Amino acid sequence: MNKKRIMIVDDEAPFTRLLQLSLEQTGHYDVRTENNPLRAMQAAKQFLPDLVLMDVMMPGMDGGALAAQFQASNSLNNVPIVFLTAAVKREEVQAHEGCIGGLPFLAKPVDLAELTQCLQQHLGP
Repeated sequence: MNKKRIMIVDDEAPFTRLLQLSLEQTGHYDVRTENNPLRAMQAAKQFLPDLVLMDVMMPGMDGGALAAQFQASNSLNNVPIVFLTAAVKREEVQAHEGCIGGLPFLAKPVDLAELTQCLQQHLGP
């Protein structure tokens, strides 16, 4: 079975580490984390993720600006991006069926079952 490649971009290292361990324990994912959004593009070009989980509010560059860079990149423009944010409540995400501004969102703290369902929705089983 080919593992899906997931990249997590979030400035909180303990959060990315916990998420990485949780996803890798499923046996379905190879995960790379990047805690500096300014290095995320270079890291993504090396890793070539199947999907990116991205924080919205980060120092140096916010997730919206970083997502625009991904979408402008020839090698990364087809990679789905799912935003992770503490700026919206889980109820708001559910009320908008997981999308805000046309892009998928998950509220922090991330529920692992909800995240797994989101990954399967975007990547297939």
